[in-house]
Amino acid sequence: IQALTADMKKRHQKLLPHYNSGAIGLTNTALIVLHDVTKVPLKSRNDVKKWATEENQDRLDLYREIAVANGHPEWEADIRATFATRWIDRAAEGWWYQDEEGKWKQR
Repeated sequence: IQALTADMKKRHQKLLPHYNSGAIGLTNTALIVLHDVTKVPLKSRNDVKKWATEENQDRLDLYREIAVANGHPEWEADIRATFATRWIDRAAEGWWYQDEEGKWKQR
């Protein structure tokens, strides 16, 4: 869990400008997506896509590992739902996120 969160923290610095620009949005399933790829310079798109893929894999691994560490692997979906709410609640002003119905909104 510590290794995953450390990697995510490092990657966040690379992703932050793309959250701020609106290129990346937070999903209601506790992942991230390219919300508006046109906000990413062409020369950087492959890197941003790669970082988003890595971030999503680490997030999925984190939810699973937290459930396993608590001795309840069946809690993974509940943990993921909790994190979805938490990520969105902590989103900075101007960031894009999906509401419960999957509609995009800007904080």
